[in-house]
Amino acid sequence: MPRISHGVVMIAALLATGCSSGIGAASSAPSPRASAVSAVASPPSPSPSLSPSARPSGSLAERTLAAMSLRDKVAQLFTIVVWGQKAGAASKENEARYGVATPAQVVEKFRPGGVILFDWAGNVSGASQVAALTTGLREAAARSGEAPLLIGVDQENGLVSRLKSLVTKFPGASEIGETGRTANARDVARATGEELRDLGISLDFAPVADVNINPRNPVIGPRAYGSDPGKVAAMVGAAVDGFHAAGVASVAKHFPGHGDTSVDSHTGLPVITHSKTQWRKLDAPPFRAAIAHDVDAIMSAHVVMPKLDPSGDPATLSHRILTGLLREELGFDGVISTDALDMAGVRKKYGDAEVAVRAVLAGADMLLMPPNLPKAYDAVLGAVKSGRISERRIDESVLRILRLKDKRGVFGPIRTDPGALRSAAHRKVAERVFAAVR
Repeated sequence: MPRISHGVVMIAALLATGCSSGIGAASSAPSPRASAVSAVASPPSPSPSLSPSARPSGSLAERTLAAMSLRDKVAQLFTIVVWGQKAGAASKENEARYGVATPAQVVEKFRPGGVILFDWAGNVSGASQVAALTTGLREAAARSGEAPLLIGVDQENGLVSRLKSLVTKFPGASEIGETGRTANARDVARATGEELRDLGISLDFAPVADVNINPRNPVIGPRAYGSDPGKVAAMVGAAVDGFHAAGVASVAKHFPGHGDTSVDSHTGLPVITHSKTQWRKLDAPPFRAAIAHDVDAIMSAHVVMPKLDPSGDPATLSHRILTGLLREELGFDGVISTDALDMAGVRKKYGDAEVAVRAVLAGADMLLMPPNLPKAYDAVLGAVKSGRISERRIDESVLRILRLKDKRGVFGPIRTDPGALRSAAHRKVAERVFAAVR
C-alpha cells in the first residue's frame, strides 16, 4: 500500500464526520415545531388532474407516476438521513428535524424517494441490524405511498467506507488505479455491490469519477482512481459494470469534476478555472465513460467553474452545467443527484429553501440531504404551485427516479442475507487486488 500522507489523514478526519456527500450530523437542525407544522406533514391527497407526461402508459414507472399526487411527486425527489439503528426505535434527532420519533415514522410522514445510511447517524452497528433497518424502512414506505423506497450508502471503499467492519475491506480507488487493471475495478465494485444487496441496499454513491490532478486537493485525493483522464475513465466504466453485475445502482461523482480543487466543498466553495476545452480534455472523459456504461446516476459537485458558467453559481445550481453540458452535450438521461445540500459549498449564496428550487431548475432530479427537509419540500412544492417550476418538469425527474428503481429491482421483493458478507470469494478478490498494488 502507498504511504499515507498528512493530507490524506486530514481528508480522513473530514470525512469521518462528513459525507461524499455532506456534513450530516454537524448541520443545524430545525425546531420540532417547524417540522410539525410543515405542509408536508399531512398525508397527500390524490391529484385531481395529471400533467401530460404523467398519463398512464405501459411501463411500471409510468403507471406509478400517474397514480401519484403532486405532493408525493415532490417528496419523491428527496433522499434523506434518518437517525437510529432500528426502524421502530425513537431518536431525539428525528424529533428535532422531522417532528416524529422513529425512522419508520419519518418515512411514513414525508414519503421521501430515498434514504441514505450513515454510521454517524447511528444506522450501522451490525450486518443483521442494517438488514433489519432497511427492511423496516421499505415496509414503512409500502404502507404510506405508491413508490418503493430507494436505500443508498456511500461505500467507495478506502477512505469513505460507511459500513466499515461489516463488509469486506477492499482497496480504495487510488490503490485500484495503481494496479493498472480495469478488471480489478470491476471485480471490487461487483463484490461491494453484492454485499450491499445482501444488506438491502440498492444504490451505492460510487464510483468517484474525478481526475485528481491537484496534489493539494483536500477532499478527493485517494478517492479518485488517478490523475490521468483516460485511465480514470477506463476504471470508472469498469466499476459501473461491476455494480450493475451485482444488481446495484451506481452513481458517478462529482460532475463536472472535483479533481482540481484546493478547497473542500464541505466547508467552502471551490473555484476551478478550466476552460471548456480543458474541461473536455481533463474532467469530462470519466463521465463520458460512465454514461457509455449506462451509469444509473451522476452526482453534481458544489464547485464553481466560471468558464463553463459565469454566473458564479456552483454546478449543482447551474442550468448551463447540469442541463447544457451533462444532459445536452454528454447525452445523459439518467438521474442527476445533487451532492449533499447541507454542505457549505452550496449554501454560501442562497438560503436552504431556494437552493432546493434552484437545483431542480438547473436539472437535478434527486435532492440529497437537505438540512431542513420541511423547508426544502415546501419551497419546491410552492414553486410548482406558483408556476416557477412546471409539473411537467417534476414529472420528468420522478419518472427518471422510478425507472432507476424499476431497473434495479426496487419495486420487487428484496431479500437480505447478512450472513453472506465477507465471503471467502470476496476476501480473495480483496487479497488479489491489494497484492497487485504497485
